[in-house]
Amino acid sequence: MDAFIDFWQRLVQLCRKELLAILKDPANRAILVVPALLQSFVFGYAATYNLTNVPYAVLDQSQGAASARLLARLDGTGVFHRVATLTAPRDIARVVDAGDALLVLQFGPDFEARLAQGRNAPLQLILDGRNSTTAGQASAHVAEIVAAYNAELRGGGMPVTAVPRVWYNPNLETRWNIMPALIAALSMMQTLMLTALSVAREREQGTFDQLLVTPYTPMEIMLGKAVPPVLIGLVQSSIILCVALFWFRIPMAGSLATLYAGLAIFTVACVGIGLSISAVSVNMQQAMLYTFVLIMPLMLLSGLATPVRNMPDALQFATLANPLRFAIDLVQRVYLEGAGLLSLWRNLVPMFVLGAVTLPLAAWLFRHRLV
Repeated sequence: MDAFIDFWQRLVQLCRKELLAILKDPANRAILVVPALLQSFVFGYAATYNLTNVPYAVLDQSQGAASARLLARLDGTGVFHRVATLTAPRDIARVVDAGDALLVLQFGPDFEARLAQGRNAPLQLILDGRNSTTAGQASAHVAEIVAAYNAELRGGGMPVTAVPRVWYNPNLETRWNIMPALIAALSMMQTLMLTALSVAREREQGTFDQLLVTPYTPMEIMLGKAVPPVLIGLVQSSIILCVALFWFRIPMAGSLATLYAGLAIFTVACVGIGLSISAVSVNMQQAMLYTFVLIMPLMLLSGLATPVRNMPDALQFATLANPLRFAIDLVQRVYLEGAGLLSLWRNLVPMFVLGAVTLPLAAWLFRHRLV
């Protein structure tokens, strides 16, 4: 019995010592609390599959009362928000390609006449298949609204028929949406980890001081730390691209040169973030913790799992500082749509700005730690 009590006393003392070692450091206390709170809020607000904001455009060639009533039902849901009223079929590609509208409703010139004659009136739904999950949900929601309209109009008949037509992903396959996005997302994870550990590893191993007494300047050292992760990130993107092309047989519509130009700018921005983490980290453990804490919000706020437009306004604003948001949209547009370099300026400029901010920030933090 005494041995049993002695065992538990030693165990309690050992546990008390370990808890004190963990909790006595303010940084450790923050790491235990802040990531859980941050990720709880981010998951709760950002990781939602609810259809809350569907921008759509209308091409109403009938200009009749029937199409107006159907559009009023759509607007009354609070989910569909009209962003454009088109005047010609050539305008459809413009609003869909730019991502301004998730779907376009096209009423034919004889829509009103067909309804008056008791014939089926087709309503064409043109959907942006680059986000297959949201496009499928939006199409199903429109079908429900059309069914309710038919029930009111003809007592349960089917005078209006919704005819979906999906662009860039005809079969709404989720893989066509996810695999191009992973070209940027997976390479970002490895790039951040490599750059975050680069300086912290040398500090922990004691070789950082030896590097400082060499003829290299701090800027040259930082660039030497930055270039290899950029090359490795591009190689990893190439591996995922080959898997998507040759294993899953997802056809690529765009140019490889355009794709790699965008990925290069994106990878440089990620390296700037990773070097900033590495500059403020004392050891490898701290660098890894900071990286893991950062990766989860970056992934959730990128639009990979759920559309950015469905997030609260504050989180949508926060995504502007996330290079992965713009990289995923760029890769999907190049891969599935075949977009050219000039049409991608909305993605290229933010990533370039983020790279221009994070790299000098890393250099400043790097010099600051040397003082």
